[in-house]
Amino acid sequence: MLSFQDIVGHEQIKEHFQNAIENHKVSHAYILTGEAGMGRKSLANAFALALLCEKGGKEPCMQCHACKQVLSDNHPDLIHVTHEKPNSIGVDDIREQINDTIMVRPYSSYYKIYIVDEAEKMTQQAQNALLKTIEEPPSYAIILLLTTNQEAFLPTILSRCVQMKLKPLRDFVVKSYLVEALHVPEADADIYAAFARGNLGKAISLVSSENFKLMRQEILHMLKHIKQMDISELLDYIRKLKEDNLDIFECLDFMQMWYRDVLLYKVTKDMNLLIFKDEYRTVNEISMNSAYDGLEKILEAIDKAKVRLDANVNMELAMELMLLVMKEN
Repeated sequence: MLSFQDIVGHEQIKEHFQNAIENHKVSHAYILTGEAGMGRKSLANAFALALLCEKGGKEPCMQCHACKQVLSDNHPDLIHVTHEKPNSIGVDDIREQINDTIMVRPYSSYYKIYIVDEAEKMTQQAQNALLKTIEEPPSYAIILLLTTNQEAFLPTILSRCVQMKLKPLRDFVVKSYLVEALHVPEADADIYAAFARGNLGKAISLVSSENFKLMRQEILHMLKHIKQMDISELLDYIRKLKEDNLDIFECLDFMQMWYRDVLLYKVTKDMNLLIFKDEYRTVNEISMNSAYDGLEKILEAIDKAKVRLDANVNMELAMELMLLVMKEN
């Protein structure tokens, strides 16, 4: 578990929480929204840790009895709401774990904190049950709802919570973390950071992902030899990616990243701007042999393939149409 200072990025949210602690203006209910891997749990836990710390500062001391209890997952005033059913948090989960216990005063601390992860899975009845508690909470109670999709909440819940949205980190922030903390080579860190789109958790998982290494290898090979391969060979290649259980949408994202690099290099001639710096020679060669509008057509064709796949068009047909545009341009 991390303290605020150990969390990379999200400065505004950290500042908001720390000011609330310092000025004794902590709200009763918060919603933290962001995609999986962006740090919602880390921020919620850091906030809980600081609130329960006996020193009462805006950073937890990590040394006191309360901090040690939180760090070992057994602080009586920090409740992580769980649910039996994988896809829903039911009314009984909320009643038994929050409503029935919230009037019991904290055991050892000034606050009693409830963290509800995957809160978008609350059924409508569960949300209505929670609403009663959020409307008139006891002074010591704090409820943190963590979600990937706050659209799933009733407007009445949204209006009674402080809403905080996690923003993607800048690529260079993600890259620096990978290079400095995980000792990832710079050329690889560029690719992981760009592919993760500001999601540090995703970037970290890519570093150790065998699937990502395989995809990178296979797709780069295909893109480098696309002109020499005929369409049936290319389709065999795509089938193989599917058989290797690679996510076809991620494969398309990767292709898009590659052609954006080629287009960017054609426009700027600046190799420092490339994501695929170690493929500089190939990028240079393809950019010399392709026209601007050809590269734009390829990027459009990849977008179209995504739309077609989303609409459940036959995978091979969608890919064939895209690969033909790639070969022609």
